[in-house]
Amino acid sequence: MTSTNLFEGKIAVVTGSGRGIGRAIAVYFARHGADVVINYFRNREPAEAVSAEIQGLGRQSLVVRANVGELDDLERLFTQVKDALGGLDFLICNAASGYNRPVMEQKQKGWDWTMNINARSLLFAAQRAAPLMEARGGGSIVSISSPGSSRVMPEYVVVGASKAALEAVTRYLAVELSPLNIVVNAVSPGVVLTGALRHFDAVRSDEHILKRAIALCPAGRLVTPEDVAGVVGFLCTPAASMIRGQTIVVDGGYTLPVPGTVHED
Repeated sequence: MTSTNLFEGKIAVVTGSGRGIGRAIAVYFARHGADVVINYFRNREPAEAVSAEIQGLGRQSLVVRANVGELDDLERLFTQVKDALGGLDFLICNAASGYNRPVMEQKQKGWDWTMNINARSLLFAAQRAAPLMEARGGGSIVSISSPGSSRVMPEYVVVGASKAALEAVTRYLAVELSPLNIVVNAVSPGVVLTGALRHFDAVRSDEHILKRAIALCPAGRLVTPEDVAGVVGFLCTPAASMIRGQTIVVDGGYTLPVPGTVHED
């Protein structure tokens, strides 16, 4: 990946950035000149590895443990950002979790856990990020959604609902934070080649499912974390300043064909 000074002097917080899409986004910002705050909840070792990679690129990094679904943890996260780095330009709400169960098997605990991490966290993280961004003349907030926000996926009801809520919050933030020169959008990746795929029963039970997904994708391949990172990065540039409150789909065209009208080769 080419390195530039596009984000020189900027500071980015990427939640859930110890691996997968979050890691790719964090490294992308560092490669283009930003200092990056790495957030994790359970596994510190991968987060430290990402931090070391960022420092190897000549950028500052800060590792903060926080469950973004808990308001006290969010408060501590942004206090550390302000104390250690002095401000904030970009907030990428990538951290996600969920209970994959059929509708009739869902419990309140799974609903609350998923909603708090996937949707509520965006609102309350934005509340804490906005003053730091305003003090630096503005900034960008990008959240990571999912096709499940509007399409029905197996055992995905709670995650899908949380992502629909996330997209709604994105639209409201985009309008209400615009006077502060804060641009807010979301990115909705398709099937992304990360370790998270193993959490889906369909992937674990069918070794050929990813090959079929590739065959049905107009782009001829699945999305990579780096694909997502590139779009997130673009949404944080001045070139994207007139894109507000939108959910940008990054799926190689996978969701475009009407089901059953495109056949595998």
